[in-house]
Order: sequence, then structure tokens, then C-alpha cells
Amino acid sequence: MKRPVYKSYDELPLVLSAREIAAAMCISRSGAYALMAEDGFPTVAVGNRKLVPKAAFIKWLEDAAEVRD
Repeated sequence: MKRPVYKSYDELPLVLSAREIAAAMCISRSGAYALMAEDGFPTVAVGNRKLVPKAAFIKWLEDAAEVRD
């Protein structure tokens, strides 16, 4: 399966899976799963799946960038 390429936040789906998190951040899928398991990362459990709302992901990413500035 080909990895999607996102060029802006607008192209992200409303709810992201580990695959989409990996593509957006240019990390491996296993890296995305590890990130999604961390405390403070905004996941929503749907059955046995973990998903990430787009708006929460963008906020988390921006907040993480501010901490490092």
C-alpha cells in the first residue's frame, strides 16, 4: 500500500490512523504506534483501534513545537 503524502494540514483526514500519523510526520508506522501510546498524545479509542482527531493532532504538534522553541 502506498503511503499518502500530505503537503498541508488541510489535506489530512478528519480522523487519523497510525498510518496517516506516520505519513504526516515522516516516521515509521511502528513509531506512530509508539507515539500514540504516550501519555498526553490525543487519541480516541474506537473499539480496539486508536484514532487521532485532526484538530487535536495539529494542536499537539504546535504545542510540542512551542516547548522546543
